[in-house]
Amino acid sequence: MALLTAAALVGAGRGLGSAHQADRQRTATRTAAAAADAYRAAGGWSTADLSTARSIAAGAGAVLTLRDAEGEMMSGGSGDGSGTDPGSGSGGEHDHGMTGSGLGQHGQGSGPGASASVVVDGRTVGSVHLVFPAGSGSAGLSVAWGWVAAAAAGALTLALAVSWFVTRRLTAPVVRVAATARALAAGDRAARTHVDAPGELGELAAAFDAMADDVSHAEQARHRLAADVAHELRTPLASLQAGLEELRDGYADPSVRRLASLHDQALRLGRIVGDLGELAEAESARVSLHPTEVDLTALALAAVAEREAELRTAGLTVRTVPGPAPLPVRGDADRLHQALGNLLSNTARHCRPGDTVTVTTSATPTEAVVEVADTGPGIPADELPHVFDRLWRGARARAGGGSGIGLAVVKELVTAHGGTVAAASGPEGGTRMTLRLPIAAPRSGSRLLRGPAAEPRVASRANTPWGI
Repeated sequence: MALLTAAALVGAGRGLGSAHQADRQRTATRTAAAAADAYRAAGGWSTADLSTARSIAAGAGAVLTLRDAEGEMMSGGSGDGSGTDPGSGSGGEHDHGMTGSGLGQHGQGSGPGASASVVVDGRTVGSVHLVFPAGSGSAGLSVAWGWVAAAAAGALTLALAVSWFVTRRLTAPVVRVAATARALAAGDRAARTHVDAPGELGELAAAFDAMADDVSHAEQARHRLAADVAHELRTPLASLQAGLEELRDGYADPSVRRLASLHDQALRLGRIVGDLGELAEAESARVSLHPTEVDLTALALAAVAEREAELRTAGLTVRTVPGPAPLPVRGDADRLHQALGNLLSNTARHCRPGDTVTVTTSATPTEAVVEVADTGPGIPADELPHVFDRLWRGARARAGGGSGIGLAVVKELVTAHGGTVAAASGPEGGTRMTLRLPIAAPRSGSRLLRGPAAEPRVASRANTPWGI
């Protein structure tokens, strides 16, 4: 605002000064024309009637000085045309726009001036010089500066008001987000910003609320984990404790059937502990991967072969539909085998005897796809968005004793490889799990690993309990 005000003041001053100087020059030209008419009518300066020229100068409030062609002062006077002015001024043909000096009868001080040549029939016979009082034309300049100052004050007030409003508009969402963050850190898990702001501030508030929702869900999942693990561990531990106490006190004989029951409870405990360890391992898989170029089709067929006994024991019919060509992906063969095995074990757990499981491999221009589809009872629509959540169990999983970890492990492993996994279920039943991984770019000298190449590492998991 200060820069604009200064520029306006300078511009107004120069503009008004140029306009006043142009007016003075026009007055000098008119005065010179009147003097030329007088010279022409009298045939010389000695008898020329200069009253018209003096009247023009007086009308403009200027002091007139007249010089002949030799530069001798012929006549001068105050702006009212009376008397002569002994003052001096500059004349001549080239005096246009110069500032002259002179004193009239009334003692006016020197000020800006204007000059013009007196030309008669193409011959310069003299010159006129007008001296205007000091401060001439300043009234218009003071008016202009007053308006500029008033406009500057109004604009500054408006700018301050608008900046205050804009600042409040910009900072209020940020202040709200900061306050919500402090409330969330203090333990208020229900704190949300609820900010409806435009642009990036609205996106910031929405992202913060989404993060707060994720934190709340994670905390709820931890609470469910504690409750589920306590519930899962309580039953086998109670059975083991009661059975061992009976054997210790001699109330029961150590028969094979009794020992087998206790062994089953120990296996159940081992499965729960294995599930928890597997989830922790999967969550850190991003830093523990050993990627190589592997054939996803071969890995899928190897996983089906390893789980075929489990699937057939569950009364399921297994079909494989491999793609027409290998599916090269860059990943950890052991981890991918684990993810595929978890999908198959999940199918074995939740399908009905007589259902069919179909494993299909295919490719798009950028992705390798493995699909595990079954004709089982399907997943309710309200449960589909949560099937890959950590520690979440649907109604059938709770009835079957599942821990809600296996599919979360699948998602962690696939995400660590830069892929995606999704679940779909139709209204008439049947579930389709689709795993997608980026196709590996061919590398010179690289060898595509198939299932048998990774078998030593996979075999180490052959007896590991798969948490589904």
